[in-house]
Amino acid sequence: MTITKTAENGTLRIALEGRLDTNTAPQLETELKTSLSGISELELDFSGLEYISSAGLRVLLAAQKTMSRQGKMTIRNVNETIMEVFEITGFVEILTIV
Repeated sequence: MTITKTAENGTLRIALEGRLDTNTAPQLETELKTSLSGISELELDFSGLEYISSAGLRVLLAAQKTMSRQGKMTIRNVNETIMEVFEITGFVEILTIV
């Protein structure tokens, strides 16, 4: 998985490419833990994300909890396969997906 991030004016944008699974979720988790301090808005771009596993969902849930305390989190450009995972797991009720 490739992580591309840009930060400006309290907004952190992270674009993910590839698979967010058991092997790559720790990479995103570490990136978020070191990057969210002082951030009021987190935008995740999933246009290049092909797959998400339960390990990836866990990282998203942790990020959502953090951002609900200090601002907001938005997920953009979710493909049909990943949206189906979000719907089945109930994550559409938890996450802001645009």
